Amino acid sequence: MKRTLWKTAAVAAVAALALTACSSGGSGDAEPTATTTGPDTSPVTLNFTWWGNDDRAARYNEALALFKEKYPYITVQTSFAGFPDYWTARSTEAAGRSLPDVMQFDLSYLREFNQNGQLLDLQEWVDNGTIDLSGFDETLTTAGVLEDKMIGIPTSTNTFAMFQNPNVIEQTGATFPDEAEYTWEDYNDFIAEVSGAGTTTADGYALYGAVDYTATFWFFIQWLLQKGITPFEDDGTFGFDEADVVEFLELTADLRADKQVFPVDRNLALAPKGGFTVNETASEMSWDNFLAAYVADSGTQNLSMAQIPSIEPGEKALFFKPSMLLSSGANTKHPEQAATLINFLLTDPEVGTIFGTSKGVPADADQRAAVDTTEGSVDAQVIAYEEKVAEQVTESTPIPVKGFGTIEAKWRTLAEELAYGTLTPDEFAEQWFSEAEFSTQ
Repeated sequence: MKRTLWKTAAVAAVAALALTACSSGGSGDAEPTATTTGPDTSPVTLNFTWWGNDDRAARYNEALALFKEKYPYITVQTSFAGFPDYWTARSTEAAGRSLPDVMQFDLSYLREFNQNGQLLDLQEWVDNGTIDLSGFDETLTTAGVLEDKMIGIPTSTNTFAMFQNPNVIEQTGATFPDEAEYTWEDYNDFIAEVSGAGTTTADGYALYGAVDYTATFWFFIQWLLQKGITPFEDDGTFGFDEADVVEFLELTADLRADKQVFPVDRNLALAPKGGFTVNETASEMSWDNFLAAYVADSGTQNLSMAQIPSIEPGEKALFFKPSMLLSSGANTKHPEQAATLINFLLTDPEVGTIFGTSKGVPADADQRAAVDTTEGSVDAQVIAYEEKVAEQVTESTPIPVKGFGTIEAKWRTLAEELAYGTLTPDEFAEQWFSEAEFSTQ
């Protein structure tokens, strides 16, 4: 397995933190050009949107209040949604060339939205100093460059972690396996132990070990890396086949059959929250920066993070991924002001203090230095986790294929049908590949 520059950049970010502790655009095809005559202070309104929960919204609102103090001539109108709904809305806007002036972006969707020039090339505003990337590692900023255009700038980095709710585990009498050596089968045994305990919440809801992790496409990608399979080839083709999909889905077949994973009906009813955030599941695998949101949503302060399971004991094959990027619609009427907002959110130290590691380890050096790393804090826990797993980060960040957002959404849809028992893993694989081959052309 090969190491990657991503590890160098992300570990450097963690080390820096550790040392600290001792109106949306109109239509038109012409892309805006950067101003060279000084900032335009005419009153303008920008639309800014993101995915996330109420905790993230509160942090953004606090940051934008500071932005308004520094740039009183720029009014920022905001909106946010859960991850799936967020991308449905962006796809609709992209079709009408009405994307927001500024928006959170995910690496998975860059290729798709870069088609037809839907995202603004920010390089001009980097070159003229409106956006200051001097505090960024170059290996991070290149993640947002496609076809020689800088269409997104990473805000932070993260990696996978296994979150645990000790309160739920204690109630059920279960024991979590050794995090350094446990396999997917060991994790399944833990899920079954918790779910089979017959314990309920005070409101009468049954406690479960976890949701069905095979419903998440990124976990399939992580599993492929553990098998030594490159998910996506340089030519845009897949490095895996239907048999790999079926094998992965079969990991939780017995749990589904025995109804020992969190019920899909209950999960849908709780959306945008989930079983873990309402203290009804004992564990959940996700990106490590989710800790802040999980603590805020669940009201549980003693949540913990462990390493993820592996195929072979101890061989995690982790990777560091830009947790999110900031981008601008190419249709914006106010590119200079949009770049000003992006720069503020990426580099202002006070913004770094506000967000901490809730979006991942900050990419900008000044923001990293501003993070509160008080012992026992959420931020300190994320930092400690990334330090702990640094040697397990042995893989390059998989670069998603064109159409990734569509095939990821299809995976979620089919996973619901699988949960309801209306299709088999073989049918899942066949239908998913049929969609994937069409969407990635």
